[in-house]
Amino acid sequence: MTELTYQPRGLYFEDFEVGQKMVTAGRTVTEADIVTFAGLSGDFNQIHTDAAYSADYMFGQRIAHGLLVQSIATGLATQTGVIEGTVLAFRESTIKFSLPTFIGDTIHVKLEITSKKALPRLGGGNITMKYSVVNQDGKVVQRGDWIMLVKAKD
Repeated sequence: MTELTYQPRGLYFEDFEVGQKMVTAGRTVTEADIVTFAGLSGDFNQIHTDAAYSADYMFGQRIAHGLLVQSIATGLATQTGVIEGTVLAFRESTIKFSLPTFIGDTIHVKLEITSKKALPRLGGGNITMKYSVVNQDGKVVQRGDWIMLVKAKD
């Protein structure tokens, strides 16, 4: 019988090209996401967890934690498969929170490779991804850059 072994499906450092663009699948943010994230992070700020309080707040309803949206965005990027099994480390992130994300909003991520830097002593190189988290109305709710250390080919 043949033994199957795991084969990374992610791109290696050499496979990424500056200017390369990707779009993820979408995902709807739920009340369960917010409650779970509040419990995990300890951030029970009323703008996230109290419907009555939030109704009188500036957005008129509860909003998702910015870092919850960021976490969902990185998960969506991972689900594309481009870094599956080849990413060595998530090294840096910049985040601009532009608009709130509400319960029921569906978000996806637009990615663009903006730079590469070989780091042979680390076994790969840094890939800089410009990202935009976009809601169902086509509005950017977050944007910034992610820098990831990606494995080089053997």
